[in-house]
Amino acid sequence: MFISKTSEYALRILTHMALNYETQFSAQNLYEKLHIPKRYLMRLLTDLSKSGFIKATRGRSGGYIFARPIDTIYFYEIINSVEDLQSLEGCVLGNTVCPVDKPCAMHQIWEKPKQAFLETIKNTTLADLN
Repeated sequence: MFISKTSEYALRILTHMALNYETQFSAQNLYEKLHIPKRYLMRLLTDLSKSGFIKATRGRSGGYIFARPIDTIYFYEIINSVEDLQSLEGCVLGNTVCPVDKPCAMHQIWEKPKQAFLETIKNTTLADLN
Protein backbone atom coordinates (compact mmCIF):
# COMPACT_ATOMS: atom_id res chain seq x y z
CA MET A 1 0.00 0.00 0.00
CA PHE A 2 1.40 3.31 -1.04
CA ILE A 3 -0.19 6.71 -0.91
CA SER A 4 -0.58 8.62 -4.12
CA LYS A 5 1.65 11.49 -5.22
CA THR A 6 -1.29 13.80 -4.52
CA SER A 7 -1.51 12.59 -0.92
CA GLU A 8 2.24 12.90 -0.54
CA TYR A 9 2.13 16.51 -1.75
CA ALA A 10 -0.86 17.36 0.46
CA LEU A 11 0.97 15.98 3.49
CA ARG A 12 4.15 17.85 2.54
CA ILE A 13 2.25 21.13 2.29
CA LEU A 14 0.40 20.77 5.58
CA THR A 15 3.30 19.34 7.56
CA HIS A 16 5.54 22.17 6.36
CA MET A 17 2.91 24.69 7.39
CA ALA A 18 2.35 22.94 10.73
CA LEU A 19 6.03 23.18 11.65
CA ASN A 20 5.62 26.95 11.34
CA TYR A 21 2.06 27.14 12.59
CA GLU A 22 1.86 30.90 13.17
CA THR A 23 3.23 31.78 9.72
CA GLN A 24 1.15 32.75 6.71
CA PHE A 25 2.51 31.09 3.57
CA SER A 26 2.28 32.41 0.05
CA ALA A 27 1.89 29.94 -2.80
CA GLN A 28 5.24 31.16 -4.11
CA ASN A 29 6.92 30.44 -0.77
CA LEU A 30 5.46 26.93 -0.67
CA TYR A 31 6.53 26.37 -4.27
CA GLU A 32 10.11 27.43 -3.51
CA LYS A 33 10.37 25.40 -0.30
CA LEU A 34 8.60 22.22 -1.35
CA HIS A 35 9.39 22.01 -5.08
CA ILE A 36 5.89 20.82 -5.95
CA PRO A 37 4.95 21.63 -9.57
CA LYS A 38 3.20 25.01 -9.45
CA ARG A 39 -0.07 23.98 -11.14
CA TYR A 40 -0.29 20.91 -8.90
CA LEU A 41 0.44 23.04 -5.84
CA MET A 42 -2.24 25.58 -6.74
CA ARG A 43 -4.83 22.84 -7.26
CA LEU A 44 -3.92 21.22 -3.95
CA LEU A 45 -4.10 24.51 -2.08
CA THR A 46 -7.60 24.98 -3.49
CA ASP A 47 -8.58 21.42 -2.54
CA LEU A 48 -7.14 21.75 0.97
CA SER A 49 -9.03 25.03 1.39
CA LYS A 50 -12.30 23.45 0.23
CA SER A 51 -11.71 20.62 2.69
CA GLY A 52 -11.44 23.14 5.52
CA PHE A 53 -7.82 22.56 6.54
CA ILE A 54 -6.49 25.92 5.39
CA LYS A 55 -7.91 29.23 4.30
CA ALA A 56 -6.68 31.76 1.82
CA THR A 57 -6.32 35.45 2.42
CA ARG A 58 -6.26 37.63 -0.65
CA GLY A 59 -4.26 40.68 -1.52
CA ARG A 60 -0.67 41.74 -1.72
CA SER A 61 0.23 40.22 1.64
CA GLY A 62 -2.16 37.30 1.22
CA GLY A 63 -1.40 33.66 1.68
CA TYR A 64 -2.53 30.51 3.41
CA ILE A 65 -3.06 29.81 7.10
CA PHE A 66 -4.75 27.01 8.98
CA ALA A 67 -8.52 27.21 9.16
CA ARG A 68 -8.65 25.13 12.33
CA PRO A 69 -6.28 24.02 15.09
CA ILE A 70 -3.63 21.58 13.90
CA ASP A 71 -4.36 19.23 16.80
CA THR A 72 -7.73 18.52 15.14
CA ILE A 73 -6.29 17.69 11.71
CA TYR A 74 -5.50 13.99 11.33
CA PHE A 75 -3.31 12.53 8.61
CA TYR A 76 -6.15 10.15 7.73
CA GLU A 77 -8.53 12.97 6.88
CA ILE A 78 -5.87 14.80 4.86
CA ILE A 79 -5.23 11.74 2.72
CA ASN A 80 -8.94 10.96 2.51
CA SER A 81 -9.65 14.49 1.28
CA VAL A 82 -7.45 14.07 -1.81
CA GLU A 83 -7.90 10.36 -2.55
CA ASP A 84 -10.34 7.64 -1.71
CA LEU A 85 -8.92 5.79 1.27
CA GLN A 86 -11.09 2.84 0.37
CA SER A 87 -8.39 2.09 -2.20
CA LEU A 88 -6.02 1.42 0.69
CA GLU A 89 -8.40 -1.26 1.88
CA GLY A 90 -8.09 -3.07 -1.45
CA CYS A 91 -5.68 -5.73 -2.61
CA VAL A 92 -1.99 -4.92 -2.36
CA LEU A 93 -1.41 -6.71 -5.68
CA GLY A 94 -3.92 -4.45 -7.41
CA ASN A 95 -6.75 -6.95 -7.76
CA THR A 96 -10.14 -5.27 -7.73
CA VAL A 97 -11.27 -7.64 -4.98
CA CYS A 98 -9.32 -9.60 -2.39
CA PRO A 99 -12.01 -11.72 -0.76
CA VAL A 100 -11.33 -13.17 2.67
CA ASP A 101 -12.29 -16.66 1.49
CA LYS A 102 -9.90 -16.48 -1.53
CA PRO A 103 -7.22 -13.91 -0.65
CA CYS A 104 -4.27 -13.05 -2.86
CA ALA A 105 -0.83 -14.47 -2.11
CA MET A 106 0.24 -11.31 -0.25
CA HIS A 107 -2.94 -10.87 1.82
CA GLN A 108 -1.75 -12.43 5.10
CA ILE A 109 1.69 -10.83 4.89
CA TRP A 110 0.32 -7.38 4.09
CA GLU A 111 -2.68 -7.27 6.46
CA LYS A 112 -0.75 -6.52 9.67
CA PRO A 113 1.40 -3.62 8.33
CA LYS A 114 -1.63 -2.21 6.47
CA GLN A 115 -3.68 -2.11 9.66
CA ALA A 116 -0.74 -0.57 11.57
CA PHE A 117 -0.40 2.13 8.90
CA LEU A 118 -4.13 2.92 8.95
CA GLU A 119 -4.15 3.02 12.74
CA THR A 120 -1.16 5.38 12.75
CA ILE A 121 -2.66 7.87 10.30
CA LYS A 122 -6.02 7.77 12.08
CA ASN A 123 -4.34 8.71 15.38
CA THR A 124 -1.68 11.19 14.22
CA THR A 125 -2.40 14.91 13.98
CA LEU A 126 -0.32 17.69 12.51
CA ALA A 127 0.34 18.87 16.08
CA ASP A 128 2.12 15.58 16.78
CA LEU A 129 4.94 16.77 14.52
CA ASN A 130 6.05 19.41 17.01
